Amino acid sequence: MRYSRVLLKLSGQAVSGSADFGFDPESLEHIADQVLRLHREGVEISIVIGGGNIFRGNVASQWGIERAEADNIGMMGTIINSLMLRGVLTASSDSEVEVRVMTAIPVNAVAEPFIRLRAIHHLEKGHIVIFAAGTGNPYVTTDYAAAQRAIETRSQALLVAKNQVRGIFTADPRTQSSARMYRRMSYDTIIRENLTIVDQQSIILARDHRLPIHVFDFAAKTTVTRICLGEDPGTFVGPDEEEVLE
Repeated sequence: MRYSRVLLKLSGQAVSGSADFGFDPESLEHIADQVLRLHREGVEISIVIGGGNIFRGNVASQWGIERAEADNIGMMGTIINSLMLRGVLTASSDSEVEVRVMTAIPVNAVAEPFIRLRAIHHLEKGHIVIFAAGTGNPYVTTDYAAAQRAIETRSQALLVAKNQVRGIFTADPRTQSSARMYRRMSYDTIIRENLTIVDQQSIILARDHRLPIHVFDFAAKTTVTRICLGEDPGTFVGPDEEEVLE
């Protein structure tokens, strides 16, 4: 096994499926299958999930809601998604797997506060840990929170799951037919080319701590496990990597 501890970053769209908002049962079952399959392989896994299926920043701007307030609403959305995911994972495992939600904003009635050493202890005990509410601060994306939590919990890699996107491309493949996918690349290439599929602040943080990143399509059932076993579907981003295009 290449990685024994990873952090999986999911978007809010991962739980809404083809719908713009809300929850899709098949999508939730797919997430549970992927996560529990990896857990059965003995990999310690934590999760960060976005909140775009509940609230999006463009809606806030239409209503004149300032950015800081909109980000607070978005952080609450990630807590809702995390609680839903905890429920689905617990039910899918017949309550055999302990799933903990840890939040950057205190909501002690439904989840634990994020404490770094406690989170590591949960992972060492074989619990699945879901980190919610980003970093607890506005102006920070859940991509950045995922990179930060991965580093804080000594994860060996950040797995960035995308929907209907196979990896990082030279340009948007939906609008430019000549776009090519990177198989391997460095952090600096993403920053230099201003590729926005992953938040650039999270890329800088990962680069500073040499945290490997895998960007891949979440649709296939075994992709997450394959990555941890040593395969590289999608795009691998790492230190000192030469650019390799598909």
